[in-house]
Amino acid sequence: MNKFKFLFIIIFFISCSQSPIFYDSTGKINLKKKILLLINESKLNTNIGIKAISLNKEEVLFELNSNSLFNPASNNKLYTGLSALSLLSSNYTFNTKVYYENNKLYLQGGGDPDLSLSSLDSLATIISEMDLEIEQLILDDTRMDSTTYGQGWMWDEGAWWYSAQISALSVNDNCVNFIITPGLLGEPARIKTIPQSNYFNIINNSVTTNDTSNFIKFEINRDWRNNTNSFKATGNVLNTSAKNTLYRNIHDPTQFTGQLFQQMLIKKGKKINSLKKGTVTEKAKLITFHKSKLLLPIIKNLMVKSDNLTAELLIKTIGFETHKKEGNWINGLEEVRTFINDSIGIDTANFSIQDGSGVSRYNYGSPSQYIDLLKWAYNNEAIRDDFINILPNSMPNGVLNKRNLPNKVYAKTGSLSGVTTFSGYIFTKSGEVLAFSILMNGFKGDSLPYKNLQDKIVSVLSSI
Repeated sequence: MNKFKFLFIIIFFISCSQSPIFYDSTGKINLKKKILLLINESKLNTNIGIKAISLNKEEVLFELNSNSLFNPASNNKLYTGLSALSLLSSNYTFNTKVYYENNKLYLQGGGDPDLSLSSLDSLATIISEMDLEIEQLILDDTRMDSTTYGQGWMWDEGAWWYSAQISALSVNDNCVNFIITPGLLGEPARIKTIPQSNYFNIINNSVTTNDTSNFIKFEINRDWRNNTNSFKATGNVLNTSAKNTLYRNIHDPTQFTGQLFQQMLIKKGKKINSLKKGTVTEKAKLITFHKSKLLLPIIKNLMVKSDNLTAELLIKTIGFETHKKEGNWINGLEEVRTFINDSIGIDTANFSIQDGSGVSRYNYGSPSQYIDLLKWAYNNEAIRDDFINILPNSMPNGVLNKRNLPNKVYAKTGSLSGVTTFSGYIFTKSGEVLAFSILMNGFKGDSLPYKNLQDKIVSVLSSI
């Protein structure tokens, strides 16, 4: 065998190995040995970047491929949340306003990510008690642009709640809640919706069954390819099933909100002949408004529920408030990048941020950059406590308590197909505070084994 053939065989077997290939690994020797052993023993085939530092001692504890770029998924919300805390007042609120002029009622969206059906109904109740003749309802969503999907979002995200369209006039997370219960055997499942509206329709081809051997999974999908609000229910529901709720997004949330508001007003005795999109005139008089909760609980909801709609509305709000004109992804992200570069000190030429939520496949960042963000937030006393407390945590009542994590981990998760990420803080039993970032990309199949590896790494770090 000549030396070239021998070299080829060696390369072939190395490339086919399922064990990770390590490079650029540094840190404290005992941690390095334990973490690399965990990664190697996992036999998981993925691109991985890690960095962990002690914030008390200002030293690097471990890093692996820490300057390599990865898709961060919802770890991108760390940039969004911190930017919103820093660039908007903590007393900031979103206002949904109602104006009136010449028999025309205007509903103006303020970008409230948490506007509820009950809040919208309360506005309708207030208006119904006023002596107003209303011929037309005009919907004003011009506080933000009309681009409903972010750059780099996958075209086939479909009707799932996490890919709801973005609008300054949004309600109920721009979704319909489908409440599913079994029907009679052989009959369709019973489907109740919140809200109830003729803005959408349901084709119910589901079947209630007691047969588990030929069971077909129950699904509800919207005809999103044709931009319609026609939903189809298919598959089976067991006759012994408990009540279940599915959430599906709606096309054209501005129109959805307006149709619901019109429906509420008509039910309360106000006759409205027509509805259209438009802009509040200068002479229109403000007659009532709904004020959202304060910014901090909204950002906490962003982090804990990983709410993509909230993230994008915050980005566009930052753009609107900074430029005092239509908020959009361009001017909003421009302000976020400026803040990240000038205040945090992260060179924005070396990473990519294309949306607020992390849905975009064009986002790229490194563990080192996330560590710089976490370090800056921790060292900024004006923001530190608020930022830590908006993060999901592993305490008994925290959303991370189902993961195999030590106590007092405050961190943001991120997930896309082939992506799982985890970045935040560890408060150790010895009293140290650590910042860590673990980014994994490029795997196939279920993300659970990769999340389990993340948990093991975090547990090793917490034991110092």
